[in-house]
Amino acid sequence: MKNLPLFIAKRIYKVGEGTKRVSRPAIRIATAGVAIGLAVMIVSVSIVLGFKHTIRDKVVGFGCHISVANFMSLHGREARPVCMDDSMMNVLRSTDGVKHVQRYTLKQGILKTDNDFLGVTFKGIASEYDTTFVHDNLVSGHVPAFSDSISSGKLLISKTMADKLKLNAGDRVFAYFVDDGDVRVRRFTIGGVYQTNLAQFDNILCYTDLYTTTRLNNWQKDQVSGAEVAVNDFDKINDVENRFVQKVNRITDHYGETYSSETIVDTYPQIFTWLDLLDLNVWIILALMLCVAGFTMISGLLIIILERTGMIGVLKALGAGNKTIGRVFLWFGAFVIGKGMLIGNIIGIGLIAIQKFTGMVKLDAATYYVDTVPVEFNVPVLLLINVGTLAVSLFVLLAPSCLVATVHPAKSMRYE
Repeated sequence: MKNLPLFIAKRIYKVGEGTKRVSRPAIRIATAGVAIGLAVMIVSVSIVLGFKHTIRDKVVGFGCHISVANFMSLHGREARPVCMDDSMMNVLRSTDGVKHVQRYTLKQGILKTDNDFLGVTFKGIASEYDTTFVHDNLVSGHVPAFSDSISSGKLLISKTMADKLKLNAGDRVFAYFVDDGDVRVRRFTIGGVYQTNLAQFDNILCYTDLYTTTRLNNWQKDQVSGAEVAVNDFDKINDVENRFVQKVNRITDHYGETYSSETIVDTYPQIFTWLDLLDLNVWIILALMLCVAGFTMISGLLIIILERTGMIGVLKALGAGNKTIGRVFLWFGAFVIGKGMLIGNIIGIGLIAIQKFTGMVKLDAATYYVDTVPVEFNVPVLLLINVGTLAVSLFVLLAPSCLVATVHPAKSMRYE
């Protein structure tokens, strides 16, 4: 026969599983161990990837991937402008790896109603600003069409601000700006309300026209707080930033201000360090689940070998070698692992799908920045987990399969 070990393994799996009193529960336990271990790994990796990317995208949504601004603004506490004319914008856009460039201007102020007031940061943006992130997190109203040449008189605030000041979309609110003892007042209409659950941004940041914030800062038309740069690949953010270091950093504009750049990871190191720590949790879970699957498979195969000692003796008496018989039990283990992996994939992917489409498991947004457990279905990672589980499980079966070498044909009858 072309593949005798495979044929015998199939016979053992199909017949032995249903007839042996001891092997039947052992096989089921081994199958369950592989299934549960794989399902836990799939769900754990999916949640961690979803959580990391959701939080990362929220932080990036407020600050993009790289900021190019005044050196004193990035590395000090002084808010200074920098020239961001067409020439500099073209330099940034033409840099390899850059996807999008948008200007912004910041201005500190106070929102005041009849009963309360709140200190906030006004972020001025223009028509080139990518508002996809804001649209995705909009809870009421609409995102106004902001401009760098005219004031719309509109304001986009967070739900946190709206709740504190008891404001809704369409309401009017006064804003006060204090500069060197001079107080200026502007009246805005609330165009929309957003909510991201990132408290450090929701508490202070609102959006308005770039034209308005530039004039409130008494800056020239080509002066802004900086430019936000989106890159094509987040994993290559440092490479793009290094290109800015060579092309832009330390250059002075015609106002005498110096350009500098900083990645979002450098701007908010505490958040990204916390997200990186989640990777350690994933590796611990993967190791524990692989150990569970491996030990259950080893114990199950040992029981099968002990029960099939007589068969091993007969095969040896007929001329079968240790390697051939060892491959029989490796094939048998592969059948058990395959069934366990199939069940594990169904359970794991099923749980991910249920959470993704229903948001069944809720979280405290104040603590975790999201109100439901985020999941991400990543096909390459899923395939890698399956291949890794299969490889590790088969590898740990090499040791028990070698026990067939200790069985002597003449002595095998004592096990019957």
